[in-house]
Amino acid sequence: MKHGKKYNEAAKLIESSKLYEIEEAAPLLKQTATAKFDETIEVNIRTSCDGRHADQAIRGAVVLPHGTGKTVRVLVFAKDAKAEEAKAAGADYVGGMELVPKIQNEGWLDFDVVVATPDMMGAVGRLGKILGPKGLMPNPKAGTVTMDVTKAINEIKAGKIEYRLDKANIVHVPIGKASFTAEQIADNYNALMSAIEKAKPSTVKGQYLKSISIATTMGPGIKLVANKY
Repeated sequence: MKHGKKYNEAAKLIESSKLYEIEEAAPLLKQTATAKFDETIEVNIRTSCDGRHADQAIRGAVVLPHGTGKTVRVLVFAKDAKAEEAKAAGADYVGGMELVPKIQNEGWLDFDVVVATPDMMGAVGRLGKILGPKGLMPNPKAGTVTMDVTKAINEIKAGKIEYRLDKANIVHVPIGKASFTAEQIADNYNALMSAIEKAKPSTVKGQYLKSISIATTMGPGIKLVANKY
């Protein structure tokens, strides 16, 4: 793959064979973010889990101390008092069965996270083929199927992110923006890694995390120390 001049210049700042601590990598991320927009910082974690086995699937959520730097649009499936509660808590969209054809037939997807009360999961289940592949399906493990819609909305708006294994047994998670300070980047990373560490399946033996890299949207990857997890 051919890279541009800015990318190649940025890559020279990074030692390709070195495994960095996040405190060293965070300032480098800021230096290597050369795009005209505020680049997202993403962590990629390669695990030794086998996601095909239910007892090795990793999935959960964590509230990043400094948020993600992104305004998150929340859709809540709820009715009656819970619908009113969701509106009061600041949900961007609230509805019930009437939203199913809007998403199914009109392709409406102007939201980033979906929360549902348990009694609405029958309706939401009809949208599995649309929401599932986009990672938008509400899930009790991620705290998005709940009766406490106020807490769910507040946490999401404060910077709660979901993490899960993909088909290659890698976890991809955005943890902030290039405009964050190096300390904010490190804080968010450490909060994520603490959650990933706690999520280790008991059936996984040996080294849990094989490799970790971090990069801005347009910048080169930086390899991080993984063997301490």
